[in-house]
Amino acid sequence: MTETETSFTPRVFSGIQPSGGLTLGNYLGAIKRFVDMQESGIQTLYCMVDLHAITVWQDPADLTRNTRELAAGYLAAGIDPSKSMLFNQSQVPEHAQLGWIFNCVARMGWMKRMTQFKDKAGKNAENASLGLFGYPALMAADILIYHATHVPVGEDQKQHIELTRDIAAKFNHDFGVDFFPMTEPVIEGAATRVMSLRDGSKKMSKSDPSDMSRINMTDDADTIAKKIRKAKTDPEPLPETLDGLAERPEARNLVNIYAALADQSVEAVIAEHAGAQFGAFKPALVDLAVDKLAPISTEMARLMNDPAEIDRLLGQGAAQAREIATPILEKTYDIVGMVRS
Repeated sequence: MTETETSFTPRVFSGIQPSGGLTLGNYLGAIKRFVDMQESGIQTLYCMVDLHAITVWQDPADLTRNTRELAAGYLAAGIDPSKSMLFNQSQVPEHAQLGWIFNCVARMGWMKRMTQFKDKAGKNAENASLGLFGYPALMAADILIYHATHVPVGEDQKQHIELTRDIAAKFNHDFGVDFFPMTEPVIEGAATRVMSLRDGSKKMSKSDPSDMSRINMTDDADTIAKKIRKAKTDPEPLPETLDGLAERPEARNLVNIYAALADQSVEAVIAEHAGAQFGAFKPALVDLAVDKLAPISTEMARLMNDPAEIDRLLGQGAAQAREIATPILEKTYDIVGMVRS
């Protein structure tokens, strides 16, 4: 029995759009988990999904810089190119080639149900690019070109993994094969969805007009400390149980961030700080955040001063990724019946 027939080697894949402005939400919700998973003994592949980025117009110079900055973020956070394959999507053409096959497998009705297209296109759906409408099929290709069995994602991406499974199941059924795996989402951790420091009901976002709403991964120690000290809270002390945070979004957000940075459960943080006022809890969070995040921003700055080294590492990762992707694409073409030389 071979991997390309009925069994699948455990393999992790995930990617982030290089759209600029890497935040604490990206780090805790994704990159930190990527670093943890590369130590699991399972093969890991992480990429900058630059083909997804251009579903909306990008200034070419900004896209180049943002791709390198995201790569620097991965590396500074602890992604090790000797343990994980790190590359940008467009350097592995098999993504787009399998994406076309999946365009022909996915159904229009499936795409119309994708909530992210509705959110991003808004009232101007008729003026949105075809790529923005169809990119979930490319996302499925990103995953399945490596027969990835697990994808660490945030809650807001779970629908895309469900679509990936639908596409894999339909392909397997249509061609009478057991070729693509039923990929599993990995959604875990205390801060898989980090909220705004100014409004605990909204996700932390680089598009928020207030820079005080987020911690940027390029922020220095003083800026990180200032933003946490000024983060919105409420006048009540921290409760003795997790249930006491249910109607306190800002308090819950800061506790979640602390738990994620400290590699503790939320329950453990509550037990340790129960009864504390934010005048005491915030300084503890400042110390923890500065200790964990300031070295990352410093290393990102160093890496960005050597773009040739970033490009070298991405090229190396792309070559490694293609060693997996190429035979899977060739087998896909064989199954579909495409004549190969």
